[in-house]
Amino acid sequence: MGSARFDVTGIGNAIVDILAQTDEAFIERHGLVKGAMKLIDRDQADRLSGELTNALMASGGSAANTIAGTQALGARSAYVGKIADDHFGHAFRHDLAKAGIHFETVPLEGKAPTARCIVLVTPDAQRTLNTYLGACSELTPLDVDKEVISASRITYLEGYLWDRPHAKEAFLYAADIAHQAGQKVALSLSDAFCVDRHRREFRELVKDHVDILFANETEILSLHQCADFETAARETRGMCEVAALTRSEKGAVLLRGSETFLVPAERVERVVDTT
Repeated sequence: MGSARFDVTGIGNAIVDILAQTDEAFIERHGLVKGAMKLIDRDQADRLSGELTNALMASGGSAANTIAGTQALGARSAYVGKIADDHFGHAFRHDLAKAGIHFETVPLEGKAPTARCIVLVTPDAQRTLNTYLGACSELTPLDVDKEVISASRITYLEGYLWDRPHAKEAFLYAADIAHQAGQKVALSLSDAFCVDRHRREFRELVKDHVDILFANETEILSLHQCADFETAARETRGMCEVAALTRSEKGAVLLRGSETFLVPAERVERVVDTT
């Protein structure tokens, strides 16, 4: 790989999470699919938020959470994501700065507010995501800093970006910059419902633009439209350099060329929250 100022740069939906413990009845009453991510509008976000008690606020978004993790593990990390010039946006920027993450995406002014994800955690530890994208929808190739991407060993992209045309363009633009600079591109499939929406495009994307793939068992089964993990893993092998497939309590499977690496899961007494 080329020379690098950053180990990883993430590009994704910059979202502030609102997390709350709730019961099964709340999920059913609002017609939600437990464990999935649903896109909602601003009115729905306000309505759901208004019914929650004792909610916690934390900066989030799939790729941003990953970048916070890489930074905590000692990597030099950067992030690209669209926020608004508002309360939630300022909180998001403050949290990334506090973590030492390079984040200089210009905020959106006078349009949609910063994105929110209402995370509902049921007693079985499952999380159900309800996302109002807001300013995230305005991410375009103009927000992609060519110098930062060129100077990153890995550019990490979240599959959720594929839901918006301009963000999709930013996605492909960043991948091209990375490869032209001799760097790597990683992709997380994000959500099985996201894969369902974009299956054909995701397959092409992985084959043509991605070096490192992350997916959980449900997502990789959806990608290949098959019923068993072994078949899905076999179909995935060779699509890209490395594939990391997570299987909850069964651990993870890493595929590289003809090699297979098994990583067991850490056993815990009680799972509280899978967010």
